[in-house]
Parts: sequence; structure tokens; C-alpha cells
Amino acid sequence: MKFNRTKIVATIGPASQSAEVLENMIDAGMNVCRINASHGSHEQQQLIIDTLRNLNAKKNVHTALLYDLQGPKLRIGDMRDGGVIIKEGDEIILTTNDCIGDEKRVFIKYASFVKDVKKHDTILVDDGKIELEAIQSNGIDEVVTKVKFGGMLSSRKGVNLPNTRITLPSLTEKDKADLEFALANNIDWIGLSFVRSAKDIEALKSIIKYKNSPMRVVAKIEKPEALKDLDNIISSADGVMVARGDLGVEIPMEQVPLIQKTILNKCIAKSKPVIIATQMMESMITSQRPTRAEVNDVANSVMDGADAVMLSAETSVGKDPANVVQSMWKIVHAVQNSASIYNRMQLPDKHSSAFVTESTIYNACQMVKQTDAKAIITMTHSGYSALKIASQRPEADIIVFTDNKTLLTQLNLVWGVRGFFYDKYENTDVNINDVKDIIKKEGIVKPGDCIIHVFSTPLHERGRSNTVKLNVID
Repeated sequence: MKFNRTKIVATIGPASQSAEVLENMIDAGMNVCRINASHGSHEQQQLIIDTLRNLNAKKNVHTALLYDLQGPKLRIGDMRDGGVIIKEGDEIILTTNDCIGDEKRVFIKYASFVKDVKKHDTILVDDGKIELEAIQSNGIDEVVTKVKFGGMLSSRKGVNLPNTRITLPSLTEKDKADLEFALANNIDWIGLSFVRSAKDIEALKSIIKYKNSPMRVVAKIEKPEALKDLDNIISSADGVMVARGDLGVEIPMEQVPLIQKTILNKCIAKSKPVIIATQMMESMITSQRPTRAEVNDVANSVMDGADAVMLSAETSVGKDPANVVQSMWKIVHAVQNSASIYNRMQLPDKHSSAFVTESTIYNACQMVKQTDAKAIITMTHSGYSALKIASQRPEADIIVFTDNKTLLTQLNLVWGVRGFFYDKYENTDVNINDVKDIIKKEGIVKPGDCIIHVFSTPLHERGRSNTVKLNVID
């Protein structure tokens, strides 16, 4: 199968949910299948999940599933004729009373809107294409706004309140129902939208823990409040998504590139997978080729060390999803040999309870540089050592052997990791010889190549890594 160190996440929708297209996308290089809970019924989403898992079994691959909760996304209601033109200087009433919208009055699906929004607050609609300013409120169910930037105001468009502290909980009633669906389907990763603090992550994780599920949480960074608690959010989450769509509306757009790099570097330092998302190859919704700017955007994310780059509408509703994945794969492949990606060499934390493991992995990755080793191999049940090795960004292939089938798909999101199922725990010599034979058979290494093993001894204790062994393929 095709393999790149930086992984590709592709959103599935009407254009890509058939078995044929999904298989073509896997063949083109998709590593993670994203299902957006905002769209489609559970019945439709179930078909995608079942189809993908059947394809994984058929092709002996480990495509992961990321289920993205909608979160407290604000939207306007239906508009007359599907949309109306509003002009700069017009006054429009936003009301919490359900109605068909027009040039004078628009329904907003947010019961606390009048309570939360204050005079002079900015209200952005449709990714900021339309800007309103709150000028008056009746304190009950209506806010009068003035149009700062007008245009076509269409049905059910999203609303952002960059200056307003909203009181909606991080998990809405819809999210709770979607979470139950995800838990029942043993989804690998769940995305929490509009995270505002680490407490949002902890609340979701407590539910997952109560259900005794191994599902991992991706914190989506798209609110200004999240940036204030960024370090704690990264520590609490299992992974992070830089969701540039809403983030670029909620904060000044010129700040997004530097924030993206800051988040990315913090995540690598803390061994947390990081996804760069939104409009990476937007033109390919309709075009067969990306723009030069889009190619540069993807390439820069790869060079910065992102674990994954993500496609949204390009694959969910675009004209040729497999071609989009193939185009992104080519960009990643062309760039991934850049020296700037590798050898981050994150120093182990002397105060960490896992200092022995972190030190072992750090020195193993130093040996990769010294010996030009072609692969660094680890056996893991929790995935801890795999994440730690990946955070060092070694130039060697990261090969993970595990008896944890759930982990195989979860790690398909992580930079550089290639996973294999292995459930023998006889003795160290047998294990080392077995994995050498497997990676040789897979064509990952050839005779004469140096490889480095990172493992735990004594083997039967199944503890964290504490041993490094340098070997040569014969």
C-alpha cells in the first residue's frame, strides 16, 4: 500500500460514501476517514462505517475513523426563497422565535442569543462573508443589528460571535446522541468542536471512560478562548485539530498562520498528533488540479511536521474525491524528504513518571541519526512508545507491532507510524526474529540495513520500553 509519513484525513459525504469511491480513496492514500456528525443521519453514517471496515478487512489495511461532533455551532434558520440580499446600512432583527427569514427578520437557532449578545458585539454569518453589529435588544427574544457588510444571506448558514462569550455547553443534546452512536460503533477518534477550555475535554473523556471505551479525543481549536488555555487543552486531549475555518473567522485572519505553527510545535513537543484542516485544496471541489497556493499550503504543513493534513468539502461533495486524495498524496510524498521535518529530538522530562521510557526512546532516535538505521521498531499495547517515537520525527520508518487491534487503526493518524498485528509474547529473541522477518517480507528493509528495536524487558511484564537493541538485517 502507498505510505507517507504525514497522513491524509478525508471527509466522507455524498460524493464519496460508496464502496467503490472509498476503495479508490484508500488506494490513493487516505489514512483516516472523517465523518462529520453535522451531516447525514445515523443510518447513513452507519453505512459508511460498515463499508470502510469491510474494505479494511478486504485490503488488510487499517484506515482509521474520526467522528467529528458538531458542537455548539450556531446557525440561522430558513430564508425566503433560500436566501435574500441584504445591504450595508440595513437593519435586521435576529430573533429566537422560529420564522422564515427575509430582509427584515431572521431566526437564529440559539435560545440564549439575546442574553449573551451585548451592544456593539460583532455577528458574523457564512464564514464572515456577512457582518452585523448588535445595536439594540429587547432583552427577551430580539436583537436589532446593523449590516456592516452585506450580500446573499442564505438558509441555515453558520454564525460566529467572536466578541461574545457564549453560554452553550460544549456537548449539546445532539452531540450526546452522536457520542452514543460513536461509542456503540467503537470509533477510533472523536472530534470535539468549539473547545473553550481543558474542562470541555475532561467532561467528554469522563463519559468515554465511564463507557469503558478506548476512543481517543481530538480537540478542535477554533475559538479565541481555546488559545488562552492552549497548553492545558493539548495536555488533556489525545490529539488536536487546527480548524482554520471557524478559527479564521473568530480571530483576525492574519494571526492564523502563526497560531497554526505554535499549536503544531506544542503538540509535537507533547507527543500529541496534530491535524491541519480546512480549505487545504478547496479549488478541487470543482477543479481537477489544485492551485499553486494550495500546493504550498499542504507542503508547508508537511515541512512543519504535521501528523496529518485534512480534506473537507473537497472529498465530501467534490467532483472527484479519489483524485483529490491522490493529488494531496503526491504533494506530501514530494516534500516528506525535507530535512526540516526530521530529528526534533525532544529532550526527556527528568520529572516525568515515564522518564526511563522517554530517555530510552530519545537515545534510540539519536542512534537512528548515528547509524542511518532504516527502521525503528517497537512493540506496544497502549501506543505510548509509538507516540513518543513519532514526536521525535526520526528519519527511519516507525514500525509498530501490537496485539491491540483498536490501536492499529488509531495509530494510522500518527506521523510516520506503520502498524502490524502481532500477538506472540514468547521471548525477546523470538520476537526480534519474527519482526525482522515480517518487515523484510513487507519490503520495508533489505539485507544489510540497520534497524533499531525499542522494547520492554522482562517481556512478560508488558511494561513500558526500557531497552534498545541495534540489529542488522541478514
